[in-house]
Amino acid sequence: MGEVHAASWAAAYAPFFPDDVAQEGIASRLTRWHERLATGDGVVMLGFVGEQPLAMSWSSQSHARAGFAEIHSFYTHPDGWGSGVSAALMTATLQRLKADGFDRVHLWTLRDTPQARRFYTGSGFVETGATQSRDFGDGTPLPQVEYERAC
Repeated sequence: MGEVHAASWAAAYAPFFPDDVAQEGIASRLTRWHERLATGDGVVMLGFVGEQPLAMSWSSQSHARAGFAEIHSFYTHPDGWGSGVSAALMTATLQRLKADGFDRVHLWTLRDTPQARRFYTGSGFVETGATQSRDFGDGTPLPQVEYERAC
């Protein structure tokens, strides 16, 4: 989990930060999943190509939107880009959320990540028009946009 998250985050998000903040962010993503998996908070799923895990998702009931699920994390290792593992994992994630009783799902992504935004649009998500800023720990909030779709 950590390797998939760290490698994906390094490729997609690290360029937004000073090098020391980016390196700290990458390092924290290598280990943060131990605690999250131990607490059982939400549903974590992995997508594989052969025997290698190359994509991960983490979702749960939304705390911000009643009746919605939320995909908190969806990352694909750069080695998995273009392999189809992301689309397969998104399909499985949506099926799991539907089986868990959710009809709608939402997520947030950085406004300035065109690859992620194309993927979500291609997966049937639409922008809601809602925006927010998120501080990843360096004191400089980055703009995010919200997407939603039916499960």
